[in-house]
Amino acid sequence: MLSIVAELWSFLRVRKKYWLLPVVVMLGLMGGLIVLTKGSAVAPFIYTLF
Repeated sequence: MLSIVAELWSFLRVRKKYWLLPVVVMLGLMGGLIVLTKGSAVAPFIYTLF
């Protein structure tokens, strides 16, 4: 997992695509939110936000 992040950071730095960083972070946060709400008791409260 850490190698994927390091390779992504290397790509962004070499190609100077820093504008992609917020997109990647938001995708990661949304993915984490989906994983956390899959079997959680907090899921109904999070679904009301959207």
